Amino acid sequence: MNRFALSVSRGIARVTESALGPYQTAVIRIGFSATWLLFLLRELPHRQELYGPDGPWSWGLAEQLIADNGAFTVLMWSDGRVWFETVYVLAVLSSVLLMLGLRTRAMSVLFMLGVLSLQNRSVFIGDGGDNVLHLMSVYLVFTRCGQVWSLDARRARLARQAHARGERAGDRVGPALWGVLGLGLAVATLAGWLFDGDPFVPSLLWAVWLAQGLWWVVGRRARFAQPRIMLDVIANIVHNGALLVIMAEACLIYATAGWYKIQGSRWQDGTAVYYPLHLDSFSPWPALADLMSSSGAMVMIVTYGTVIVQVAFPFTLFNRRVKNVLLAVMITEHAVIAVVLGLPFFSLAMITADAVFLPTSFLRLLGDRAARARGRLRAGGSRTKLPEQRAPGDRENTHVGFTA
Repeated sequence: MNRFALSVSRGIARVTESALGPYQTAVIRIGFSATWLLFLLRELPHRQELYGPDGPWSWGLAEQLIADNGAFTVLMWSDGRVWFETVYVLAVLSSVLLMLGLRTRAMSVLFMLGVLSLQNRSVFIGDGGDNVLHLMSVYLVFTRCGQVWSLDARRARLARQAHARGERAGDRVGPALWGVLGLGLAVATLAGWLFDGDPFVPSLLWAVWLAQGLWWVVGRRARFAQPRIMLDVIANIVHNGALLVIMAEACLIYATAGWYKIQGSRWQDGTAVYYPLHLDSFSPWPALADLMSSSGAMVMIVTYGTVIVQVAFPFTLFNRRVKNVLLAVMITEHAVIAVVLGLPFFSLAMITADAVFLPTSFLRLLGDRAARARGRLRAGGSRTKLPEQRAPGDRENTHVGFTA
């Protein structure tokens, strides 16, 4: 009983004292923002037809659908071209800034708004990866995804160094951004636009805005450390809960896909992979598709292998070595899908979702190599080893959930 109580207390301490998986959450922040950014840039010439006033899914049809399902999109506040272009530009800008990790909390909210607004405007556009991006954009708001590999982490490090030297570093941009966003929320609420539908997203926007204001006030006005410690504990619990949801979502996607495939006759007889290789919509390289489908044994192996990997993946999380091997297989599979079937954004979204299970040691190794390469470029070929950057509270054996 004492051992059980000790294990429980250690688990509670770990969940409350630090935001777990700083490198994993940084990877999914960078991955999903980069995926959305690349999609927006690729579709820039066609944006009006996809999501704007010139699209076949007209503003009137979208208004009827959204009135029925209550989906949130700021594009329904106006059918003007200027408003659409403004939202599109803000979606691109928030993606860039979130990828760089600048003002991560505010940019994660704006990123979510951009994803929901454009996707809910035309719900029939997408390739499956948009559903993953749709969900993850909401989950990212709850995470502390700027702890490492971000401009926010660099700014926090410089602020700590200035504090150690006895200098007082002020932040005027943060309060100004908070005030501007609060003004926008107030105007939208008073105009009746914000809560015209499902109240979840509007309530989330106000909750995040109020929480950030409380964080700023407590951090600068509180005379004692306890209120700030309490807020930090709450933020860690929310982050770790969101990270667990992201992991569970990835497992659910694969388990659902795998078990549904088992019920299909084409997957049972081992020929399912053959058919999409010969669809015009999924054959950007017909010669490559013909080469892959020319071998019946290869088609059968890939078909059965896909089902086995998807069904087995959630169960392999309890074994580090098997999980890492299967993870490499799945990432390779999605990379092949991106090239052979011409689904790059679907594959990028799934690879990013898989990245939440990557080992911390592997991610830190990649980060160290990237830092050394950047240092050599800046130094003109110098091979001076740069100090390793770690997240606050990061330990040598930091893992996420069942990862290792």
